[in-house]
Amino acid sequence: MPVRALVVDPSAPAAVRLAEVPDPVPGPGQVLVDVSHVSLNYGDLNDARSGRVPVGAVLGSDAAGVVVRAAADGTGPAVGTRVVALTSGAFAERVAIDVGALAEVPKGLALAEAVALPVAGVAALRSLRAAGLGPDKRVLVTGASGGVGRFAVQLAARAGAHVIASVGSTARGEGLVGFGADEVLVGLEGLERAVDVVIDSVGGPQLVAAWNLLAPGGSVQSVGWSSGEPAVFPPYATVGPSKSLTSFVIEGDAGPDLTVLTELAAEGAITVELGWQGPWDRFAEAAEALRGRRVSGKAVLQVTQ
Repeated sequence: MPVRALVVDPSAPAAVRLAEVPDPVPGPGQVLVDVSHVSLNYGDLNDARSGRVPVGAVLGSDAAGVVVRAAADGTGPAVGTRVVALTSGAFAERVAIDVGALAEVPKGLALAEAVALPVAGVAALRSLRAAGLGPDKRVLVTGASGGVGRFAVQLAARAGAHVIASVGSTARGEGLVGFGADEVLVGLEGLERAVDVVIDSVGGPQLVAAWNLLAPGGSVQSVGWSSGEPAVFPPYATVGPSKSLTSFVIEGDAGPDLTVLTELAAEGAITVELGWQGPWDRFAEAAEALRGRRVSGKAVLQVTQ
């Protein structure tokens, strides 16, 4: 039996439409999941238009739901387990998922909240880890009002760092102090002291400015490029004391990090903020809100049967 899914279609609004696709057939190390919620990331919007995801293919990476068939090799969760996963082709009613790509959702954490964690939460956690996060660090998070940014602020604050949150407007900065930000800035105005870590999701001129603020030995992790603008470094900007600008991508099994994140969220140690919620047939509306920077936190779509 076919299942419904959100597939890439350049002629449709937001380049995505609901369609029927074949029911997935899980491999030996995969579970079959009935998906109840998916989470929309800025990268999904770019994937739909860039050609990285072929026309007709199922979009998405964040899915949460219930296991309806356990893995044939005996690994992974049992039937009936609530899970969240980071997997390709996530925006479908039913998805076959590698057991290493998912985590069980703890009691007390709603699936609508859990599904906000895969791409944004894992990117925040791993980029901070790669940058050498520590309690003595000054951490700058650009695009701090978005999904990755809000998790990065909370995780850095939890580690004891001094956290500087950069946002696009005063309104976008609301709530970030409560999440642990020591400073909230519009752009980088007023930031004069050097920082040790930058988690950048904006790119463009702000990436260049952040690089100039980086202390010797510091690290910029480039996790996104929401500005869509080029970053032009002036002559000799990269000549001087050692510091690094590192490209970032999520690789390998996300399951262990998803377990950490879901447990933190279930305990209330990190907050999942849902800035937009609705059924998945309103995908174009959610995409427009996300592109227009009208979503604080995450946009979550309910998969309607």
